[in-house]
Amino acid sequence: MLLPIPDILTSDQVRHCRDRLDQAERDGDWADGRLTAGHQSARAKDNAQLLEDSPIARELGALILDALGKNSTFFSAALPHRIYPPLFNRYAGGQSFGYHVDNAVRYDRSRDEASAIRTDLSATLFLADPEEYDGGELVIEDTYGVQQVKLPAGHLVLYPGTSLHRVNPVTRGARVASFFWIQSMLREDAQRRLMFELDIAIRQLSRDVPDHGALPRLTGVYHNLLRRWSEL
Repeated sequence: MLLPIPDILTSDQVRHCRDRLDQAERDGDWADGRLTAGHQSARAKDNAQLLEDSPIARELGALILDALGKNSTFFSAALPHRIYPPLFNRYAGGQSFGYHVDNAVRYDRSRDEASAIRTDLSATLFLADPEEYDGGELVIEDTYGVQQVKLPAGHLVLYPGTSLHRVNPVTRGARVASFFWIQSMLREDAQRRLMFELDIAIRQLSRDVPDHGALPRLTGVYHNLLRRWSEL
């Protein structure tokens, strides 16, 4: 399931993120993105990335995690168990990232003990508006075909971590974004899609016919499926 989710961040929050990322550049906290790539990805990756241990990276990561926690669509679609601390990248001057699949497991070293996170879902949160740069489309290839994604600042796209994807060369301006991975309570994309569609139907029925007798049964089906399929 590929899902754009609008307005994860407000315009004020986006502006704050951009100001802080500019400050990080003045502080020398940006580096060659290949330093954090795996062997195969490093051959295709050409961008700049904010150092993971930068105080600004941690500050903005906490802001994004707080915003995600308040977004019901994100929760319904991802059913997150754990979220890798958000990272930040920038593409400019022809930089790009060739086709690759994200590592199946990432290690969160922001805690005292590094812990493994299975990357069921990948997410890109755009921090630059489309008119700020040319190129830079996120191209995602999966069972649903090939789709190009370039969203307004503050909007997020969620897609399976198993997907082959790339970032087209940025030929004007700069593409600035946050990216991260989610270990879902449900490992399989097909299960997450069914639960998301069921949740949408329950919400619509609750809004349109709040006293409908089927609501308790449908809600029970939702929770019983989650109980049956979830991995915690």
